[in-house]
Amino acid sequence: MRKVVFKMSVSIDGFVSGPNGEVDWIFRSNGRDVLESLVNLIRQAGAHAMGSHTYYDMAAFWPYSASPLAEAMNKVPKIVFSRQGIKDGTKVDATTRALADARRDSIGQQSVTPTEAVLESWAHPTVLSGDLAEEVARLKEQTGNFILAHGGARFAQSLIATGLIDEYRLVVHPVALGRGLPLFSGLQKPLDLRLVSSTAYSCGVVGQVYHPA
Repeated sequence: MRKVVFKMSVSIDGFVSGPNGEVDWIFRSNGRDVLESLVNLIRQAGAHAMGSHTYYDMAAFWPYSASPLAEAMNKVPKIVFSRQGIKDGTKVDATTRALADARRDSIGQQSVTPTEAVLESWAHPTVLSGDLAEEVARLKEQTGNFILAHGGARFAQSLIATGLIDEYRLVVHPVALGRGLPLFSGLQKPLDLRLVSSTAYSCGVVGQVYHPA
């Protein structure tokens, strides 16, 4: 049986994006030590899990990125949750504001020419279209390393509501947005968590790891 580890960047007031989907605040407050920690986490994962919007953003970005995260992001198998199914994310323009912010942050970096294997890994992910809780429960019954769940925000809210997350890894950025899309607004009742560790990074970001209480 394997765990579901949920990772998300949040502002100090609990938002995952601004009111128009802005995530530029994530990139401007990141540091090298944060990226090193994320690389280590991603390399240990058995699979990425994400919603369709995040899939299209990532498929359009990571194969061409020179970021230290790119190799790990491209290697790990992908699982996409989508009731409507997906199209080849390397060829479809169905992206969000998050992709534009990521590309703006990477201006000046050398663009990478992806290999066929990298493009294939994004073009043909595992697509799950059934009930989210049932699909996640089936994934947890499999053997292998943990499933690392990302966004988008709507997918994250739905995943949290299933109660099937084994570990929360919140990357808390030193910025208050005031308004935007809150991470935990879909809860029907309070979610009690136990703080396992807290790591302060040089840029002011704090990595917080929680387990269900």
